[in-house]
Amino acid sequence: MSEVAPGVWVLRTPNSAYVLNVGGGEDVPLAAHWGAPVDDEAAIALAAVPLAPPRGWESRLDGREEYPSDTGLRFTEPALALRFPDDSRAVRWVLDTAESDGQHLLLRYREQTRPIALTLHYRVPAGHDAIERWAELATDVPVEVLRADSAAWCVPARESARLSSLHGRWGADSRLQRTDLPAGTVRLGSRRTTTSPMHNPWVALDDGSATETHGEVWTAALAWSGTWRIDVQRLPDGRVAAGVGAGHEAPLVRLAAGTGHTTPKSVGLFSGDGFGGASRAWHDYVRAEILPHGDEVRPVLYNSWEATGFLLDEANQIALAERAAALGCELFVMDDGWFGTRVADNAGLGDWLPNAERFPNGLGPLVARVRELGMGFGIWVEPEAVNPDSDLYRAHPDWVYASPGYPRHELRNQLVLDLGKPEVAAWLHGWLDQLLAEHDIAFVKWDMNRPVTDPGPYGDVLWSTRHAENLYAILDRLRRDHPGVRFESCASGGGRVDLGILARTDQVWPSDNTDASDRLHIQEGFSQLYPARAMTAWVTDAPNFLTGNRLPLRYRFHVAMAGVLGIGGDLPKWTLEEQQAAIALISQYKRIRKVVQHGRLFRLRSPRESDAPALAYLSAAGDEAAVFQFLDGRRFGEPAPPVRLPFLPAGTWEDADAGTRYPAAFLAAHGLDAGLFRTYDSAVTHLRKIS
Repeated sequence: MSEVAPGVWVLRTPNSAYVLNVGGGEDVPLAAHWGAPVDDEAAIALAAVPLAPPRGWESRLDGREEYPSDTGLRFTEPALALRFPDDSRAVRWVLDTAESDGQHLLLRYREQTRPIALTLHYRVPAGHDAIERWAELATDVPVEVLRADSAAWCVPARESARLSSLHGRWGADSRLQRTDLPAGTVRLGSRRTTTSPMHNPWVALDDGSATETHGEVWTAALAWSGTWRIDVQRLPDGRVAAGVGAGHEAPLVRLAAGTGHTTPKSVGLFSGDGFGGASRAWHDYVRAEILPHGDEVRPVLYNSWEATGFLLDEANQIALAERAAALGCELFVMDDGWFGTRVADNAGLGDWLPNAERFPNGLGPLVARVRELGMGFGIWVEPEAVNPDSDLYRAHPDWVYASPGYPRHELRNQLVLDLGKPEVAAWLHGWLDQLLAEHDIAFVKWDMNRPVTDPGPYGDVLWSTRHAENLYAILDRLRRDHPGVRFESCASGGGRVDLGILARTDQVWPSDNTDASDRLHIQEGFSQLYPARAMTAWVTDAPNFLTGNRLPLRYRFHVAMAGVLGIGGDLPKWTLEEQQAAIALISQYKRIRKVVQHGRLFRLRSPRESDAPALAYLSAAGDEAAVFQFLDGRRFGEPAPPVRLPFLPAGTWEDADAGTRYPAAFLAAHGLDAGLFRTYDSAVTHLRKIS
């Protein structure tokens, strides 16, 4: 990062350049270039390109301004909107200073007539193509912040525009869609307190010609787990800008004199190597800069839910743990039903003490037996929710979100605790801290199964912002005080998957839908931004509880082995043949999991476009690969075509299980033939490069 001319800065990454300059007649930051690397001379020339001449009903700044306000000669969706006690909204920013340490650029502005400061932050993490942006406000007068985005990302003008995003619902999370971007504004977002399964805070933009392996792709994401929105605007002149920020409707925050507000980060990333290149760059960034322990290899886990549901006790959990250990599982996770009067989903939530009848000696004997079996012990919690039929709610009915004088609304027989209240946040942290201090717990599955409704009267900070901020504070404190514990984020599946929660958890649960055929689509969407290292993937029983599909055990395993493998079946009902197959497949996964969890992903055939989808991971050293091939709906007994592997480094490659050897050029030109010909057939091939 350097200032190459007065008021012109270049942010350089290994494979891109981002050029901004101060100008436009108002000292505002303008986007001059975001794309392929350029030298200083070209950067200066790009910054010197004049803005378009004035045209009726339009602004020269629109689509070029890095952080537009909602007043003055500009008409795009604002990144910043303020309202003062006299109802005035006018602002005019004056650049005070620009500071850079080579990695972090700060543009410091002051408002022309009021004692308010705005600082725009740009940070380039070393060795990554990501650019982090956020904004910081400080005020000496009261002000309502109606909107404060993290960034407005301006994409260079192209003849056409296409938008890629992730959409869904419960059980159908993270589905990838690509659509032509219409003139006007497309809004994605969530009003559900969490990120939500309906949309994920990530977008990709291209000119409609990019493919998995070729073309220019601009992407942006938001590191935030509360309400949010992304406004993607295709302007009258064809330029495209995306405003990315927390909050959904005004006001975002109310500031008293002497206070301030800092937005969450938005991260942008350009790839000249298509959607696949963008994903690999995102995965490198998330593992190195976001995940708390991104360099770890995650264990194979077993979860008890599908086997026992709410009807669990010490004896059946120990029996399950013994079976899981015999298969090769390394982490045993006890799910819902271990506490209070929790025998169904309508009671007990909030009373976080072990059920005395089911665990007469507490959790100690179960934890000890799991540890004797060589596994870590994990536990399910849903700390943010409460059943009205619980001791907690009877003692503290004022602790939930509610609108006084109006009927409350329940979902799943639950209400949501108001984390904005200090006493609620303190209680929640306190019992979790005690649970972790008193037991040898290695893993916490943190669930959140309903959005907030009836938020009640607004306080100094709106409820959605306050909830996410206090959730972060609790997780940060628990991680600091219990550094050996690993956390998983779950929200009825993929309802809380974002860069903000991943900075505080070790993996996420992408969907409650474990049907392996559906998961190919869910995992493809998830992989656009998030790495396999963060993706929990379970093998569950057939027929699947949601779809009724009876897919082969091998197929179910192979789909789950493309992420962090977990087992969620009713093990006492598995046949001896199924148990033996599981032992072999888990053993195979352990041989390839470092390649899967830390390798570079290549999506070879999409499940949206092919009934023979395929993907592969290449190790960081380039000497191992794991190739996944599926036959998901082939008819007439036709075999799946070989899958070509043009990304393998030159040399000879050997199938580590079969011993067959292939020249890299053969695998690039002809491909790897797994011999798939039956519907729901599958194969995972472990390749090693021969020295």
